[in-house]
Amino acid sequence: PMQGMGAPDEACPFEFNFDAATFKVGDTVSYRVTGSLDGFPFVGTLAEVHEDYVVIAPGDPDRLGDRYRGTRESRPVVQESELG
Repeated sequence: PMQGMGAPDEACPFEFNFDAATFKVGDTVSYRVTGSLDGFPFVGTLAEVHEDYVVIAPGDPDRLGDRYRGTRESRPVVQESELG
């Protein structure tokens, strides 16, 4: 869950990069997942950046070794099947 989305004067703890053109490894991104998780925002770090896709390391401490392939757009889309 994303925190800091409450009061307007409350600082968001993450600095997101929403500009797919400037994506680089280590950037924090907000990504989406298809299927039953559609609509929920997820936070991850870019592990790889390619011309037409990205690889995201999820921010979930239980899934630190996981890598998800996502679309290269301002809020990458990950297929639900990637979450395994």
